[in-house]
Amino acid sequence: MSDHEIFSPPPPAAVLEAALYADDLDLAEAFYGGVLGLEKVTRHGNRHVFFRAGRMIVLIFNPAQTRLPTGNPDLPVPPHGADGPGHLCFATSAAELTAWRDRLDAAGYPVEADFHWPNGARSIYFRDPAGNSLEMAEPRLWFDDA
Repeated sequence: MSDHEIFSPPPPAAVLEAALYADDLDLAEAFYGGVLGLEKVTRHGNRHVFFRAGRMIVLIFNPAQTRLPTGNPDLPVPPHGADGPGHLCFATSAAELTAWRDRLDAAGYPVEADFHWPNGARSIYFRDPAGNSLEMAEPRLWFDDA
């Protein structure tokens, strides 16, 4: 291969992390850690809080803080941020969806939609305290072998 040829890598194998934005990280931490039961990985003041969801990391950023440069040359992450609600879908089994619906309702986070897709997979939709649209769905929504 010459210096002028470009190697074409395979497509990414998985999503490693996904980001949502919330102005109130205390509420986000209570929701994602307490209501959803995700393991907190780290929190950095009022800038971000990270959670583990299986083999993926859910990043919750305060958008006002992440628009500012980190000021740390050892962490050259570019500023970023988003306005308005985002969306994230968590995988769960059919048997667990009803329990999740009951837990969310009891915690004051009502389910906005609960339905079966044309392929038979079930999803429930709800909102986190920041207004992000969250979904829990059977993996067979997207994968035939799930």
